[in-house]
Amino acid sequence: MSTTATVTSPVSEREQLSLHATAVSEEKKPEEEYRYKHLLPHFSEDHYPPLEPFEHVDPAFRALKLANPRAFLDSARSVSEITPHLGTEVRGVNLARLDSSGRDQLALEVARRGLVVFRDQQEFIDNGPDFYLEWGRHFGRLHIHPTSGHPKGYPQLHLVYRDASTSFNFERDDSITTILWHSDVSYELQPPGLTTFFLLTAPPSGGDTLFTSQVAALKKLSSQFVAFLKTLKAVHSGVEQANFSRAGRRGGTVRREPVENVHPVVRKHPVTGEEALYVNRQFTRRIVGLKREESDAILNLLYDHIDKSADVQARAKWEPYTVVLWDNRITAHSANVDFRHLPYARHGARITPQAERPIPALEGLDLSA
Repeated sequence: MSTTATVTSPVSEREQLSLHATAVSEEKKPEEEYRYKHLLPHFSEDHYPPLEPFEHVDPAFRALKLANPRAFLDSARSVSEITPHLGTEVRGVNLARLDSSGRDQLALEVARRGLVVFRDQQEFIDNGPDFYLEWGRHFGRLHIHPTSGHPKGYPQLHLVYRDASTSFNFERDDSITTILWHSDVSYELQPPGLTTFFLLTAPPSGGDTLFTSQVAALKKLSSQFVAFLKTLKAVHSGVEQANFSRAGRRGGTVRREPVENVHPVVRKHPVTGEEALYVNRQFTRRIVGLKREESDAILNLLYDHIDKSADVQARAKWEPYTVVLWDNRITAHSANVDFRHLPYARHGARITPQAERPIPALEGLDLSA
């Protein structure tokens, strides 16, 4: 890895501003120092070589061998389904205190439910970035995002940040909606599996994260069409995201050259065996072997299906000290920037372990381009 001079964080001149989610007052008041100032976005000019393949063993496999693979929930005050297809909300379990076996069980629960929302996790959030890295490494190799901001000295932590006048997110301003379904960095050869995300600052309302079950979405399609989809593979690309930053937006940094990789249109979860759609508007570009019009017709049909299937979607609302975990292999999600016209900040951190290369639902599918 070669390193060049580090640039100053684009938010350094704003660090004396209060980033609490409160309305901007017309009166001058003493401002408190921001509690999570050390986790504000920093954009270094470090450069990284291409990612190397690695062997991933999902910790959920260990939980499958336990007599009670949900024992980590025994102390919960409440465990409730958010929707039948997707999502569970848990209160009374302290994630920061889970031992190795508890984390294995958590991985299995997230694989089965797709999305698990934990409330009252102040200890987890306040444990800080060294703890975040230790937590994430239990679930896989930590991904370093090629373009996003990170806390200074912690490139493995992906940050989202927007306030009344600034955004360091990958957003499309020329759309009538802020909703853009995606699976995180699906352009990587080995995209993420279990992912952890939490907000440090949130608007008083809005800024929710939307999720959809790619398992349930697949099951809604006809068996004949699904059989055809299983024969297909698609290119996922990070080029647009890199060009967005090269144009001077989001901090203007590209630390690793963008890649494109081929993944099955329908993938199989290695632990549960469930099959799921694996395409998304943000990063999927074309179906290999089809003519442009054919590829566009199929992908647009699937994108529209994902967009409109509200009956397999769930919404995570950001109460204070909420930690959300999801499985990127079987879900898609979107931020909801419905607060962008208001003077509030939304500042979050994502811990993103990579998993295996997507396994085709059709055994023997050739994933070469």
